[in-house]
Amino acid sequence: MKERLRIVARKIISKGYGALERLTLDYRRRDGTVQRLERELYDTGDGAAILLYDPARGTVVLVRQFRIPAYIKEGRESLIEVCAGRLEGADPQTRIVAEAEEETGFRVRNARRLFEGYSSPGGFCEKLTYFAAEYASTDRVGDGGGLAHEGEDIEVLELPLETALAMILSGEIVDSKTILLLQYARLAGLMEEKQSAS
Repeated sequence: MKERLRIVARKIISKGYGALERLTLDYRRRDGTVQRLERELYDTGDGAAILLYDPARGTVVLVRQFRIPAYIKEGRESLIEVCAGRLEGADPQTRIVAEAEEETGFRVRNARRLFEGYSSPGGFCEKLTYFAAEYASTDRVGDGGGLAHEGEDIEVLELPLETALAMILSGEIVDSKTILLLQYARLAGLMEEKQSAS
């Protein structure tokens, strides 16, 4: 075997919200030996996430919604998250702008692409594109809340960034993409952008 990896067999186990697939592969290790591995991959499609922030007031927009894994695992009735959604064939920027308005009710004017990352690459194919965008209270064009026909029942939260960061430490915010974007906001100094520009 010359290549590092050879897929021996692939089988779709289940197809619903996403596709669950079992793979058998031969993997050449760094020492040159070949090892047969079996892995299962779950693919729900790629997505995008955005942090809406108001540097003038020091606030961020988050959403609270029901998530079945958190309920089954810990009995949590909801999670607090940044706005996010699956791409469903659209490019990340177009999709996250539409998703933000559906979920939060805020019109996004300038979504700035930050970076991409795999959510949980040990078994999930999903890759997220992360964005940030400034907002102001005048950008509110609707109530948000998501789409009822998609089973969404979303509460919109507007919080000071410092409160949201404290909620990570208290365990109120446990969603990885949200933690990542809130920490990015702190490290990148997003709340100081307005002051330094003036």
